Amino acid sequence: MAGSGIAAWNFVTRVGSQLVLDGHPFYANGWNSYWLMVTASEGSTRSSVDTILRDGASLGLTVCRTWAFNDDTYQALQMSPGRYDEKVFQALDYVIHQARCNGVRLLLSFVNNWKDYGGKPKYVEWARAAGENTTSDDAFFRNSKCRQFYRDHVKAVLTRVNTINQVEYRNDPTIFGWELMNEPQCPSDSSGHALKAWIEEMAAYVKSLDNNHLLTVGSEGFYASNSEGWSSANPNSYAGTIGTDFIRDHRVTGIDFATVHAYPDSWLGTDNVDEKLEFFNRWVRAHIEDAERVLRMPVLFTEFGLSDKKSGFCEEKRDAFYSIVYDQVYQSAQNQGAAAGALQWQLLPPAMCDWNDGYGCDPGCGSGICNLMANQSARLKFISSTPGHCHNESDMDLHGMFGRRNHGDNSTSSPHRHSISNVIKSGLRHIFK
Repeated sequence: MAGSGIAAWNFVTRVGSQLVLDGHPFYANGWNSYWLMVTASEGSTRSSVDTILRDGASLGLTVCRTWAFNDDTYQALQMSPGRYDEKVFQALDYVIHQARCNGVRLLLSFVNNWKDYGGKPKYVEWARAAGENTTSDDAFFRNSKCRQFYRDHVKAVLTRVNTINQVEYRNDPTIFGWELMNEPQCPSDSSGHALKAWIEEMAAYVKSLDNNHLLTVGSEGFYASNSEGWSSANPNSYAGTIGTDFIRDHRVTGIDFATVHAYPDSWLGTDNVDEKLEFFNRWVRAHIEDAERVLRMPVLFTEFGLSDKKSGFCEEKRDAFYSIVYDQVYQSAQNQGAAAGALQWQLLPPAMCDWNDGYGCDPGCGSGICNLMANQSARLKFISSTPGHCHNESDMDLHGMFGRRNHGDNSTSSPHRHSISNVIKSGLRHIFK
């Protein structure tokens, strides 16, 4: 892909319950490297961006999720409301350019729910400094000043002209899509009304400026206690009380696909890895079924992982964990279903081993996880390029659903994993031309 012009790429779009590129289903097999912009801001660390994009692409990965925010912290993009560090913005320019050179698209998030890299708490702090009575971080969703700060940031990002290719971000198909927020939660309003109103406002605003790109909420996939979806799949009762709902939050005009995260290490409070695998199998299956049955839109598993720092961890269990989501996405793809891909958390180059949070993986290490990722890339690419899997809207109506199961079915079985070891051994040369 190196050296190809912007005109050579088209935007990924949504048709019914599938993502589509050039008339074929598009599957976002990929990863998270949230740190790309910050790392690209310094010449001494910029090579890590080059390495991870190159090595991710070598596994056939198609999408990388990363931050388009850093609010008033080290190497901040937005130093104060509306005031940006041009050096850091140029670092994001570089990330987008390098992604394109490696044939990788980017899913970019506008803000964090958490205090890391500023996020929701920083916006509330800014509003308070401007004289607003903001006593809770959840004022981010309600306070007019916070909402204006957010809209201003969205506009600054969407209308940014890349200093390398001279293309506005909103016109660049290297960007796969936008995410309103990383893991939004509003626990002060368990009804979910405040968060939904915010999603409605901001989705409309993004689309008013950029109707080229896909848009999603960025949620973890928790169900409200009274959800129309498969609320029994929640990891605990608390998950149903934090103001989010997988169904309600994605039933908003302008939202193109649903997202799900999965961290049973943190959510379940058990060291029994088999219990974590059983939960994950049910969690993935619930969201694919609800995306098809209720939402009728694509769903991406945009964060998932099993920590090697937790008791009971072994590489075989991690392989089984990854296989659960990869196999269910693959089975859905075979049936032209709603599962549009999975982005593991996270890939790190060897030079950044001290950034490892327990979920990090070096894509060049040749581990079983790397083989699983390459395997998934190859078999999804084969499906998307196979005659008979090109669709129009009427095709989607006929084939948009698959294998509906009763919600009481707690089977942990998963589809048989296809072996393409001969392809992996040859470096995937024949599939990734």
